[in-house]
Amino acid sequence: MKHALHAEWTKLRTLASTFWLLLAAAALTATVSAAAAASTRCPSGGCADDPAKISLTGIYLGQAVVAVLAVMAVSGEYGTGMIRLTLTATPRRVTVLAAKAIVLGGVAFAATLIAAAAVPGHGIGPSHGYPAISPGNAAVLRVASGSVLYLALIALLSLGTATILREAGVAIGAVLGLLYLVPIIAFAVNDSGLSRHLQQIAPMTAGMAIEATTGLNTLPISPWAGLGVLAAWAAGALLLGGLLLQLRDA
Repeated sequence: MKHALHAEWTKLRTLASTFWLLLAAAALTATVSAAAAASTRCPSGGCADDPAKISLTGIYLGQAVVAVLAVMAVSGEYGTGMIRLTLTATPRRVTVLAAKAIVLGGVAFAATLIAAAAVPGHGIGPSHGYPAISPGNAAVLRVASGSVLYLALIALLSLGTATILREAGVAIGAVLGLLYLVPIIAFAVNDSGLSRHLQQIAPMTAGMAIEATTGLNTLPISPWAGLGVLAAWAAGALLLGGLLLQLRDA
């Protein structure tokens, strides 16, 4: 495993696209979040908006970049044929996938942590008509840590999907469709029960529940349970990807 981890880390860090995609993910998350917070006002106080969630609005877009990075970590090797060299050097295919998951998940976690740390509060607070966001508040700590875990899990879900589908364009389309299209369908259906159920099982709407600090009783799913749903999606994709990696030719 040590050699596989070193190999995956070397491949990931020596690709120019890795740096730029990580920079784009962090910058997009921070910039969009700051813009959303700067444009939010509650002059009369007591508004229903969740200031902590607004402070991390950029994750909705940043996750797309993380997904592309994760897909390319696998599909790029299939496209160039390098996957054959990888599997020759490390015949145990599950070890290869596990090493990719550890390295990619760690990189996504670190990049998101930097983005979240760079924009604490984004200026949203008493001057905007909202209470100050305190880093020591248990709910705020849950939002911050949960958001970092959320993007790491998105990376793992994307990695598993790319291992299943191999082709970069197809895998990216599948991940982005799963993230963004299912919630649109959930909000478009007329049946409130079905809509709530779709929000409970969709990886983005369930996972994003971790960012809520207000109106928790109105959420389709509780914050940590929602993150658990996303973790289940990621685990399922990795397990199926690992199985197919064992059964198919490179």
